[in-house]
Amino acid sequence: MGIFRMPSLGADMEAGVLVEWLKQPGDAVARGDIVAVVETQKGAIEVETFEAGVIERLLVTPGTSVPVGTPLALLTGAGESVELRTPGPQPSAPPPPPLRTPAPLPSPPVTAATAHPPASPAARRLAVEHGIALTAVTGSGPGGAVLLADVERAATMPSATPQPRGLDVVQMRRAIAAAMARSNQEIPHYYLSTTVALAKANAWLVDRNTGRPPEKRLLMAALQLKAVALALRRLPEFNGSCIEGTFRPAEGIHIGTAVAIRGGGLVAPAIHDTDRLAVDEVMARLRDLVARARSGRLRSSELQDPTITVTSLGDRGVEGVFGVIYPPQVAIVGFGKPVERPWVVDGQVVPCPVMTATLAADHRVSDGHRGALLLVEIDRLLQEPGSL
Repeated sequence: MGIFRMPSLGADMEAGVLVEWLKQPGDAVARGDIVAVVETQKGAIEVETFEAGVIERLLVTPGTSVPVGTPLALLTGAGESVELRTPGPQPSAPPPPPLRTPAPLPSPPVTAATAHPPASPAARRLAVEHGIALTAVTGSGPGGAVLLADVERAATMPSATPQPRGLDVVQMRRAIAAAMARSNQEIPHYYLSTTVALAKANAWLVDRNTGRPPEKRLLMAALQLKAVALALRRLPEFNGSCIEGTFRPAEGIHIGTAVAIRGGGLVAPAIHDTDRLAVDEVMARLRDLVARARSGRLRSSELQDPTITVTSLGDRGVEGVFGVIYPPQVAIVGFGKPVERPWVVDGQVVPCPVMTATLAADHRVSDGHRGALLLVEIDRLLQEPGSL
């Protein structure tokens, strides 16, 4: 018997609202199947199961606010059968006590600025397309959940004022603030930076992108992510988590990529096994993640297990970014805007595109010497783009 629980989708999450079940009792599920939609401060997240089996019983009704770790459903494992578990010919075995649906958590007073009703992914996407605030739609689903039909109905009604679009930025900012406050209180940060010459990387990108349509072209961000991933192979103490003062190295390199949400807010979903992907695959995964993050269609696995975060504000015109570590991770790497600077090449001073790379790391796990080696390794890899 397996138990499917409310997952933790980040250090800033304490509870989520079950919006919709995508599987029903009797349905077979495989590892990685999406079984439910959960509403968090980051939007509606598609939640996957991490074991195969058959859904035996759903324990929570849609619209319920559920703490992290609470059982949501029961699954039979391999070799088990739903029929065999039905009470029948063995009267001596009393039936198990029924599991009750968790009572809704107490919530803060709801105002026009903070209301965040649960909604199905289809309803959320249509609301974004039409610029309709979910707070302005009356939900007809369980627990007041907003369904697709509700948004379609609202889209046909005249509106005197334009509605805000996207996710509930107020709730997201509160969650980010709580996580960053915890990070500053608990994690002894240290910071390093270095300047990376980009002439070779730029030339390689121009060569690889020749003849490609715009949607297939590689960006510098793909090289940055791959270089960080390969550098972490040599310095694994930056890839993992620190829980109760003990460092736990991660089994894989799953780089969380900071994505700015239009209108405010930030998420950092993971590109799994980044070090094992070709640069073209990294670019494809990055494009997909950015598109889904901005439309509120991320999956639970992408938010659960980033092992380090990479952030880039180069496209915002910032030359350097010193990030705050997202707990329980132990490091964050930042990249700034490429700029031209005088540079010495073969004894000659020439103009050269350069970029500032930064590291914020947890002093409980590493020190400046090891941090410097990480930045140097990232620099070395970006000087050999063909090896990525």
